[in-house]
Amino acid sequence: MTAHFESVQNAAMYPDAFDVAAPGIAFERDLWPRKLGVFVRNAPAVEGAAPDASPDEKALAAPVRELGVGQFGFVPQWVKSASDAKLRSTKMVNARSETVTTSKNFRDAWLAGQRCIVPMMAFFEDDWRSGKAVPTRITRVDGKPMGVAGIWERWAKDGAEIISFTLLTVNANSHALLHRYQQNGNEKRMPVILGEGAYDAWLNTKPEKAREFMRAYSAQLLTANPVEKK
Repeated sequence: MTAHFESVQNAAMYPDAFDVAAPGIAFERDLWPRKLGVFVRNAPAVEGAAPDASPDEKALAAPVRELGVGQFGFVPQWVKSASDAKLRSTKMVNARSETVTTSKNFRDAWLAGQRCIVPMMAFFEDDWRSGKAVPTRITRVDGKPMGVAGIWERWAKDGAEIISFTLLTVNANSHALLHRYQQNGNEKRMPVILGEGAYDAWLNTKPEKAREFMRAYSAQLLTANPVEKK
């Protein structure tokens, strides 16, 4: 499970890599469950249309990307209270791509097309090959930010509101790099890293086509380094 990632702190990378304005809020470099972070999503279609556009013109307007702000850790619509959300969200930082369309936790957001891209510089996994957990930082070889496929949700009840997101993952048992990490005996998983050229398609495709993006990123394009302890 990917429960820790490094956010993109360089403001210039947002318009360059993700075609959105830089965040207007400060948030932490290290994102853990329930920490506040950002994600890229499509704004409502009407925001891409002229103010005086007809309903038909607004429906056909090109989608406009925007930066959403939310907690890392998904809160489904069926959660009954904010306190319940606090407990459950730490276990929903990842959504399995194989079951996202049927899971009661994520199905509604998936079918509603609430897909997003989570910007990150790195994600972290433990290397257990020595018998002890060695935190390891995994990045792109070229040093550019990664856009990880995710889904987001808005939960509101009794005056409380939580915007949240989760990372989609795929099996990594046969991945040339990621199979080394996470505990032995467990299924190995990795986040769905999207190619830059797939961002628009991922955000705009129909739900039944979105499963086609659920694939492992090339091991040759990634590098892993143990985290130095201070």
